[in-house]
Amino acid sequence: MPSEIMKANHFGNHLHGRDHFNGRLWTSFAAIAAWLALGAQAYAGWFSSDPPLASAPEFGVFETSFKSSTVITNPLEDVTLKVAFTSPAGEVSVVRGFWDGGKTWKVRFSPDLLGKWKFHTTCSDPVDFGLNDISGEFLCMATVGQSSFAVHGPVRVARDHRHLEFADHTPFFWVADTVWDGAVESKPADWAYYAQARSVQGFNVAQWVAAPEHDAEKMAAYNGTDPLQINLEFFKKMDAKVAELNRAGILNAIVAHGEISLQGTNIFPALPEPQTISLLRYMVARWGANDVVWVLTCDGTDLGRCRHILHSVFGDITHAPVIMYPGDAYWVLDRFRKEPLVDVFGYQSGQDTADDSLAWLLFGPVAKDWKRDPTRPWINLAPAFENEPAGPDQLRNSAAAVRRAAYWSVLHTPANGVSYGGHDVWDWNTNIETSAGEAGYQTIALWQKALFMPAAKKMGVLADFFNSIDFWRLHPAPELIANQPGLQAPGRFVAAAITDNKDLAVVYVPEDREVELNVKALSATSTAYWIDPATGARAPVTISFDSQTCKLSTPNAGDWLLLIQAGGK
Repeated sequence: MPSEIMKANHFGNHLHGRDHFNGRLWTSFAAIAAWLALGAQAYAGWFSSDPPLASAPEFGVFETSFKSSTVITNPLEDVTLKVAFTSPAGEVSVVRGFWDGGKTWKVRFSPDLLGKWKFHTTCSDPVDFGLNDISGEFLCMATVGQSSFAVHGPVRVARDHRHLEFADHTPFFWVADTVWDGAVESKPADWAYYAQARSVQGFNVAQWVAAPEHDAEKMAAYNGTDPLQINLEFFKKMDAKVAELNRAGILNAIVAHGEISLQGTNIFPALPEPQTISLLRYMVARWGANDVVWVLTCDGTDLGRCRHILHSVFGDITHAPVIMYPGDAYWVLDRFRKEPLVDVFGYQSGQDTADDSLAWLLFGPVAKDWKRDPTRPWINLAPAFENEPAGPDQLRNSAAAVRRAAYWSVLHTPANGVSYGGHDVWDWNTNIETSAGEAGYQTIALWQKALFMPAAKKMGVLADFFNSIDFWRLHPAPELIANQPGLQAPGRFVAAAITDNKDLAVVYVPEDREVELNVKALSATSTAYWIDPATGARAPVTISFDSQTCKLSTPNAGDWLLLIQAGGK
């Protein structure tokens, strides 16, 4: 077993368009109020037979059930249940309830403020007295758990609309693993192994597809489509997998229905629009209180359908961030540029690492489109996948090529993060490999072996580096490079980013032994380090400000990062 795994042993929904309270003063008062309320409740309990007030941790999941007074033939399409939650501060969030078998309906919600919350239901069938006009309340208590989501809260778009952050304004640097088929197809124990391994390696997001793949027992999210017939057992098993990632500090980036080509996977037939809306609404209601973002795919064949689905699913509720991901149809992003329900733009630079593909990544439309209003975070959700056969010759992408694509992707838009993909992991290859080892012959599933490919193990170095600096203030700075070798060969492209006040700059040199900088673009006094992207080791470097430009030599062959910070000699 790889040594890394020996090291391995939640967050509410994103409140769309809503800011967390500045400071914790109000929270402190709310905590005292909640404590007093509990004490009063306990005292009253000595003299009353009323059941105790339900509770849920801050940024955790509150769940309650309702019983319909009628038998609903088609619960996904005939009835809708909405629940309005009012915080101790008077703010209202609305989420949908979901059918959970028979006459049972549930609602899940993540509170973000200590104290007493109230809720009230509204059912599309006003005569269903089991679902309509029901009121209740619960207490939000201190957070529990050690994950980043339990500590910092849900992930959302920051106020500058350039990067992601947690609810307490801690910046969130996206380091995603692509495991399109794995969440559904994995066995529970294997999924737990995967989550812990990726967490140890520094990943904090997992991109996966919920439907219409079949799980290990050949069960899918739904059977029939007229009407849409949900498989409850499928969803109950997926509830546990969603929570498993959250406990490991990994955000679920969920493609609800994989209707477009996702990095070489099969293109599944689209559901009819009403059924697509019902399915997505169901998933958002069921998993929206967990640590999630929603990846909405649109291949451009029917923009009206995409827009209608977007508004029908997310237009009237409080929800986690929505990422628009058009696959190969990059131009779709421009059609949704002014769409307020789209929070993040996701794109793919593709599998091929040939010069024309690299040129699209480095000099293509993304390099200028990120500047256009209204602004959004941009993330490359599908750069070159490690060990993936690509191009006309089906040559496998090397670890070095994957690492270069990752750093280029981070630095050619305002820095937000990047996604990674590995062959045999994204498609969850369960074939077994047998090899000779010290203890005799050993067997391992190919997906498990592929977890520890070289580039995957180095994504943690990338994450650690950017999290060690104010990455969210960086924006591309091609003017910093005095002599750009990438103009002759895209594989030699030197990427640079800098802050507005020039107190921080990052330069990525993929292969040249020398880089020439425009010194006038830097702070007058700076401290600089060469950083090895393979290890994170630092070596100091001297920058001369005696002329307009300066040339710096990398410590050794290979790719290097140059970190320049204001201050020092």
